[in-house]
Amino acid sequence: MSKKAPRATLKFHMKKNKDIRIGKNADLMAQLNLLVVLHRLAEESRVKAFEEKSATIKVHHVRAVAKKLLKSVRG
Repeated sequence: MSKKAPRATLKFHMKKNKDIRIGKNADLMAQLNLLVVLHRLAEESRVKAFEEKSATIKVHHVRAVAKKLLKSVRG
């Protein structure tokens, strides 16, 4: 990921709801959270590909891991 999301756009979307107080660097925290999620997804996809003895990470590895991650987040 060579480009970052524009800070102004993130702040605009985060401030749509006027009832919620947002800190100064909340947009940076959102970007860091996204990077952590993508890193976790990549690592677990790599493990899944390794389990299947695949040399490359393929789409079905990422989808399987993403489905598993979403189930664990939802409860």
